[in-house]
Amino acid sequence: MAKDRAQSEDFTAPLKRLLLGVVLLCLFAIFMVWRIDSPRVERFRLAVIDRVVPNFDWAMVPVTGTINLVRDFQSYQRIYQQNQELRRELQQMKSWKEAALQLEQENARLLDLNSVRLDPRLTHVTGVVVADSGSPFRQSVLLNVGRRDGVLDGWATMDGLGLVGRISGVGERASRVILLTDTTSRIPAVIQPSGQNVIVVGDNTRSPPVDFLENPDLVRPGDRVVSSGDGGVFPAGLVIGQVAKDPGGRLRVRLSADYERLEFLRVLRNYGAERIEDTGRLIRPEVLPSNPETPAPDAPEQTSEASDG
Repeated sequence: MAKDRAQSEDFTAPLKRLLLGVVLLCLFAIFMVWRIDSPRVERFRLAVIDRVVPNFDWAMVPVTGTINLVRDFQSYQRIYQQNQELRRELQQMKSWKEAALQLEQENARLLDLNSVRLDPRLTHVTGVVVADSGSPFRQSVLLNVGRRDGVLDGWATMDGLGLVGRISGVGERASRVILLTDTTSRIPAVIQPSGQNVIVVGDNTRSPPVDFLENPDLVRPGDRVVSSGDGGVFPAGLVIGQVAKDPGGRLRVRLSADYERLEFLRVLRNYGAERIEDTGRLIRPEVLPSNPETPAPDAPEQTSEASDG
């Protein structure tokens, strides 16, 4: 059996070599035909192409599919790159939108500040809120204006809607504002139109209560609360808020200032009225005698002393 296998290999080996030689010869002949530059050979090539190529469409299907697949993949890469660029542009547009909204809010705050009606004798300086205390037991914020801007301790601060607080501590470039909601805040106020004088007492809530109200029957929810100017704490007529009643029946002040968005504050320059430091003296009116010859009231004593002498 090994002998049959050896005989088979001896028979097929020359056949393989012959077949390989024929294939190479055919390929060489095709190559030469395709390389010859002659009108007759050109006509022959066209005739072969017209006769053979249409019959080989089935063989070109895999090649055509592969080419289309490569083109689709390249197109997908381009679409992916465009998608990434669009994502980056969309992210930039979102950041621009956020910046535009912030500018719009700041513009609204500034417009509110410009629309506040104040005493024309009061000038002001506007500062930006740079930080807050962040403590539930201390209601205050920091402004970026201070002693270099002429700010003094005790001056009132307002936003575009109403009174916010007072300056309590001034540095060279910054100052601290104690808000009306702080527990140390006590603001003399008057309720309009009844004219009742009260004290707005801070209690760390957004609606501080009123104290020392003389006649509660004259006060109604919704009445306007403004600063009274008593004690020289604040100028008179600054808007604080409106009267409201809590579920327990206690009167409170719904503050007009927007404490949720304190961005810009107006510091009112109020140098106050002139103070009289010197104490006065009570001057007794001089009594003029009816008769010029009548001596003054102290004269008899002097006359008696002279007679005794």
